[in-house]
Amino acid sequence: MAENADGDLNSNLLHAPYLTGDPQLDTAIGQWLRWDKNPKTKEQIENLLRNGMNKELRDRLCCRMTFGTAGLRSAMGAGFCYINDLTVIQSTQGMYKYLERCFSDFKQRGFVVGYDTRGQVTSSCSSHRLAKLTAAVLLAKGVPVYLFSRYVPTPFVPYAVQELKAVAGVMITASHNRKEDNGYKVYWETGAQITSPHDKEILKCIEECVEPWNGSWNDNLVDTSPLKKDPLQDICKRYMEDLKKICFHRDLNSKTTLKFVHTSFHGVGHDYVQLAFQVFGFKPPIPVPEQKDPDPEFSTVKCPNPEEGESVLELSLRLAEKENARIVLATDPDADRLAVAELQENGHWKVFTGNELAALFGWWMFDCWKENKSNADVKNVYMLATTVSSKILKAIALKEGFHFEETLPGFKWIGSRIKDLLGHGKEVLFAFEESIGFLCGTSVLDKDGVSAAVVVAEMASFLETRKVTLTEQLSKVYEKYGYHMSKTSYFLCYDPPTIKTIFERIRNFESPKEYPKFCGAFAILHVRDITTGYDSSQPNKKSVLPVSKNSQMITFTFQNGCVATLRTSGTEPKIKYYAEMCASPGQSDTALLEEELKKLIDALIENFLEPSKNGLIWRSV
Repeated sequence: MAENADGDLNSNLLHAPYLTGDPQLDTAIGQWLRWDKNPKTKEQIENLLRNGMNKELRDRLCCRMTFGTAGLRSAMGAGFCYINDLTVIQSTQGMYKYLERCFSDFKQRGFVVGYDTRGQVTSSCSSHRLAKLTAAVLLAKGVPVYLFSRYVPTPFVPYAVQELKAVAGVMITASHNRKEDNGYKVYWETGAQITSPHDKEILKCIEECVEPWNGSWNDNLVDTSPLKKDPLQDICKRYMEDLKKICFHRDLNSKTTLKFVHTSFHGVGHDYVQLAFQVFGFKPPIPVPEQKDPDPEFSTVKCPNPEEGESVLELSLRLAEKENARIVLATDPDADRLAVAELQENGHWKVFTGNELAALFGWWMFDCWKENKSNADVKNVYMLATTVSSKILKAIALKEGFHFEETLPGFKWIGSRIKDLLGHGKEVLFAFEESIGFLCGTSVLDKDGVSAAVVVAEMASFLETRKVTLTEQLSKVYEKYGYHMSKTSYFLCYDPPTIKTIFERIRNFESPKEYPKFCGAFAILHVRDITTGYDSSQPNKKSVLPVSKNSQMITFTFQNGCVATLRTSGTEPKIKYYAEMCASPGQSDTALLEEELKKLIDALIENFLEPSKNGLIWRSV
């Protein structure tokens, strides 16, 4: 569209009845230009309009974000389906409306806001600014806000919600996603992430409150309102005090000869991990200097996800070799997940998978519980894992007599279930998801990389006094409870219709509404489809786990004992696959198990995902 004579494109746009000839798009453009007060994002939309980029305008303005496994998450930039000043204001207005309806004491109890260190110059968008706008919306409505005065690990927000008895909280973070992304992660009064029906109801409320209210853009309130409090010192102190509940060998820790390297992946973790080590009696871990301080560009790694293994841990492994440190601990950018590597006798590094670390944590937390609570009833003890994670905790539970439970993928389900169990007087020692998310104890009801890092350090120091490495102990756990060989990976797919086609083909494999009976040469015993609620192993053919219609997830149990799941990611454009062979104790031919698992995964990919036909991009290793 052409500029008018005086070059004032904006006034022309605001009054034009038709900008593109598409009424829905014209309405959305008009709303954006009226409501957005961020010059950079407003300019992005104006430029697209000026250049006739109607398809991109439609993509940006004609759809909204929805709650995935970690709240709202998207790229930063202009548009209603992106994370930016305006969409965060709208989301918070919807939150306010919903919370006001749910809690008569909302204005007494208040709301917690935390943030990481992400940012994007081209959109004038940073986690800190988005946190201030979140606070401003609520302060303008007379709600007390606990806004952290500096960046914090994600687990500090759910912890603060519980400790301060707030009605809810938000963490502005995209965790380990690529640098372009950001997110809005919501916690309920329980300290667990929101689950259904709250997510749906909040989205409805957001749609009813899209126009910014008076005062919503007034981020000066953060500096002037008496309703704003900074919980940083208090929460940090309480969190570190609570860490002592899962410290069992402080004397050993203070004497250990082991050295640890810690990388915070250009994120928030450094100061908090240092403090946690101090609480446990350790000397401070050696930081990776190039990655110690926050950097929204994540400039030394190709992606800020420690789960990607050795390729992204390069700097920390080299530093550990130089410093003669045997163990590397890597917290992701918002410090809610943990990767661990250990130097082997042959000079190579072993980067543990999330499932392997869970085997070690499960053994350790139960062992420490037994040592310290000799009179307690083991039947009151629980451990949890998501359904796509290793079944190793189930094997330990069967042998030791405690309870094991599974949840849907996403720590929000684990947090909610732990809250229920605690309410019934149960004791939960440990919970995990295979994507390196761990929770030791129950002070926080979300995954926590800070506490996990220091627990690994204590475990390694204890084992060192017995002349046993983490890798050797892992073998002992598998020998005792049965080998669990697992493999997890993913394909990238940027085309949602293709993803839908892949899963619909599986649901109608050889004829309509018929799931496959074989995958290549491998016979399928049972199929569970969480998307539709079908489970062939149940007498009534209904899944015990709740239905999750918004995401794709199908699990196959094979005749040979392997369990494999295909699912979409709740936060990224990925189709993930998970497969595990579970052997009984005493079955020690691991090479045979690994070979069988590899063949089955190849068959799964070739028969069900068909990457070349569907244009899927293999994970780059």
